[in-house]
Amino acid sequence: MADRRPFLVKRAAITRAIRAWFEARAFVEVETPALQVSPGNEAHLHAFETVALGLAGERQPLYLRTSPEFAAKKLLAAGEPRLFELARVWRNRERGPLHHPEFTMLEWYRAEEPYETLMADCASLLAVAADAAEARALTFRGHSIDPLAEPERITLAEAFDGFAGIDLLATLDDRDALAAAADGQGIRTAPDDTWTDVFSRVLVEKVEPNLGRERATILCEYPLSEAALARPKASDPRVAERFELYACGVELANCFGELTEPAEQRRRFEAEMAEKARVYGETYPIDEDFLAALAQMPPASGAALGLDRLVMLATGAAHIEQVLWAPVTTP
Repeated sequence: MADRRPFLVKRAAITRAIRAWFEARAFVEVETPALQVSPGNEAHLHAFETVALGLAGERQPLYLRTSPEFAAKKLLAAGEPRLFELARVWRNRERGPLHHPEFTMLEWYRAEEPYETLMADCASLLAVAADAAEARALTFRGHSIDPLAEPERITLAEAFDGFAGIDLLATLDDRDALAAAADGQGIRTAPDDTWTDVFSRVLVEKVEPNLGRERATILCEYPLSEAALARPKASDPRVAERFELYACGVELANCFGELTEPAEQRRRFEAEMAEKARVYGETYPIDEDFLAALAQMPPASGAALGLDRLVMLATGAAHIEQVLWAPVTTP
């Protein structure tokens, strides 16, 4: 504990500064339930499952949330225009220097505002965290960036072309074409890989190692198939209003222009659960109340940022457990 305490004191300062930043911009801090009827419907997210017992012993399966997103959007539908939460969330099958099964997610939402506004929010929060930690730079594994520098903005198509020599948009929905292009760049593929499998492999091996190295990077305009909760970009419906924030090679935030069409959201969830069943042999239920709320939800943009990772970069920590007061113990 003693060796972690300097990181943890700075964590507390960063948390206070973040709360003050949001409150100064007329956001209200909310608290949403950790137990949910659905933990989310993305194929490769894994939840912790539990059971609620009624007075007569009846059993209802529940899940620890992987994100506060569904509940937060219900609040948007109820009329809250700006909200944020420092939410405890849980994800199974995740542990390592940047992953912990229980962690803190900073999520915030802006009704009636474009997702480009979130890009400015992310840039500001990097500076807020560095200032609160009295750090001149964000650092991780030998990489260092200026938290005050304007992030670079690059689309997925530009990144695939520049870092992997692949025309991403020309291979959309063409698994064989994308696999052939990946093979040509020395990326191993398998006959049973889906388009998404190949896309992810190129992203991890060729693109992500080049992001957030000299300054923060905003990687935007994901293929629509890779943005299950985001709306299509009006000027190019092949891609979605989704971006991720990278700093020092670390993915920090995932942000959307939010999809508000219940029928389309249901279709995407069902497709994600079909893929989850194929790969893992399990599915999660769909939150019908969430889909009903989408019909009432105003146009909005939302962001999810890993607070623990941001604290790591602002304090120079090498492992996520250094910035947690009481990490989950394992045998």
